[in-house]
Amino acid sequence: MGNPIASSSKSLHLCSLVLASLILFSLVCDGDAGVDRKLIAAESHDFHSIKVSSLMPDSVCSSQVCLNYLVVDAKDKVHSPCNHRSLHPTLSSSSLKVVHRHGPCHKSTQTIKESPSASQILAHDESRVHSINSRTAFDSAKDTFRSSKAASIPTKSGSSLGAGNYIVTVGLGSPKKDLSLIFDTGSDLTWTQCEPCVGSCYNQADPIFNPSLSTAYANVSCHTPYCNQLSSATGNSPGCRGTTCIYAIQYGDQSFSIGYFAKDTLTLSPTDVINNFYFGCGENNQGLFGQTAGLIGLARDKLSIVSQTSMKYGQVFSYCLPSRSSGNGYLTFGKSGVSKNVQFIPFGNSKGTTFYSIDILGIYVGGRKLPISPTVFSTAGSIIDSGTVITRLPPAAYTTLRDTFRKLMSSYPTGKPISILDTCYDFSKYKTARVPTISFLFSGNKKIDIAASGILYTVSSSQTCLAFAPNSDPSDLAIFGNVQQKTLQVVYDVAGGKLGFGPQGCA
Repeated sequence: MGNPIASSSKSLHLCSLVLASLILFSLVCDGDAGVDRKLIAAESHDFHSIKVSSLMPDSVCSSQVCLNYLVVDAKDKVHSPCNHRSLHPTLSSSSLKVVHRHGPCHKSTQTIKESPSASQILAHDESRVHSINSRTAFDSAKDTFRSSKAASIPTKSGSSLGAGNYIVTVGLGSPKKDLSLIFDTGSDLTWTQCEPCVGSCYNQADPIFNPSLSTAYANVSCHTPYCNQLSSATGNSPGCRGTTCIYAIQYGDQSFSIGYFAKDTLTLSPTDVINNFYFGCGENNQGLFGQTAGLIGLARDKLSIVSQTSMKYGQVFSYCLPSRSSGNGYLTFGKSGVSKNVQFIPFGNSKGTTFYSIDILGIYVGGRKLPISPTVFSTAGSIIDSGTVITRLPPAAYTTLRDTFRKLMSSYPTGKPISILDTCYDFSKYKTARVPTISFLFSGNKKIDIAASGILYTVSSSQTCLAFAPNSDPSDLAIFGNVQQKTLQVVYDVAGGKLGFGPQGCA
């Protein structure tokens, strides 16, 4: 047996070293011989030190929001993105400003009395996830779609998706009218509300588009190749009113849009104009679209904006989602502005859908790879989706991530769970919080670090939760959601069959 006095002395010395290297975080260490070696080992891994105030939503729009966190690596080096980069890249002519539709930068927030609660947002997110899995599992089952004065069209159950969180402003028509549209990598058809509202129209911030005022507007005829393509773009067979093509699209939360299938001029910038752009001109629209004017589809169908502009932009687009709802990101068409630091991974097998499939190989928490078999992810497959908020993981993968995260966060008081989020903390008495880093390993052994803002979902300072959730079944798709994509430059090279991630794409 060893000398207990010498052992205690060594423990005290070890504790002193730990205290010295981690003094930034006020680590408390017990001086007796029973020091928790697992805790000491954990403390040597990567952590973010986050200002709790930065987790709270802002009421004022800011074009310059700096990331309020520090990264402490295994060698105790402190990094801050704010120290060595500009806050926002220079946008090219093919770029659109991206803002959060529930944040203060969306013009409609000036007239909205109440934003949706966290529970409502998460419930809508769950509806979208169910819709995605219904769509991928769909065979020949059909439901009867609700009728409208314009047309009565059959639809597939859950064949299309609900709307996402981020919006861009584009010009439609000649002369152009600015419209704020949700951008969605899980949807194909671009549509907007149009006058006259034959059925009904929900409230939107922009004036509703009036096709009679555009000199370039034209309805699409039935029995044309473009009209027939609506089946794959919307999941519904097109209808006809006279000789005019009618579209119908229904989302997982029962929101819908029905109207004329048309073409007009789409303006992204004064120098980026797309003539004869095909879109839905909705005269009967209902649902949870906030005060946006509609949706812009960025998936891979022939009618998506990515395919329609392939000759101009080569089926390449990228975006960056800001760290806070008060910040600005961007959506860029073409290869302009793609960082040299972007790491590319090949797209996975889409299994006949227009989703952007990816292959997840593993997850790291606090710098350590979790003991998760790759088959856990390959069983059902994975996609990346701009419209899903919270990343969904196979149950076995989520349980391992959650349990590891909880161990490394055991010094903080727990908070009340909410909806699908079961790992929450009470930071109300803290100015800063230390949160373990999380990284994903994708095909090609590309390790992508999640930004500090992509790890937690904040309801309040007393209810800040791990921003991951389990699927209800191992056969459901894993979905890499938009919270985890924050501040990354995400590049979709559809023609090249690859997806890229670049660090610090925006603040």
